[in-house]
Amino acid sequence: ARAGAGAVSEPQRIADLVEIEQLCARYLAYASQFVPDQWLRVFTPDVQYSAFGAVYDIDRMPALLAAAPRGQFIGSMPVVDFDGPDHATGMQHFVFIDQKTHAMRLAWYRDEYVRTRDGWRIRRRSTTFMRKSGAHDSGRQHDPLSEKD
Repeated sequence: ARAGAGAVSEPQRIADLVEIEQLCARYLAYASQFVPDQWLRVFTPDVQYSAFGAVYDIDRMPALLAAAPRGQFIGSMPVVDFDGPDHATGMQHFVFIDQKTHAMRLAWYRDEYVRTRDGWRIRRRSTTFMRKSGAHDSGRQHDPLSEKD
């Protein structure tokens, strides 16, 4: 089928998908290894990250990463849905394993991705935790940054 005006070619869509997959992999790797300057590069300047009953903007992200427990993120490839040449949404399941206790947290991210002049970036990311009870929630309502005060 021939691409219409504004449509994205199949090779371009594949390249976009690979770039978003790498973006999500970098998020997990840099969060696990605590590389804040590289971790921040996966986000747009107007990012909104939702977890623990709070929304964090780019200015609060370095402190949020610093307050996080040390451990390893292991994630699936994201499921990505494109709704335009420069916009997509997605979902990525992950397991976080605490370095000291090896306790695990099961969760997923719901994302909004946008193409910027620097490539694809995460504009919105929200976390949903899976509980042993079978419940799902955005985490225990607290602000990890306020615990550092």
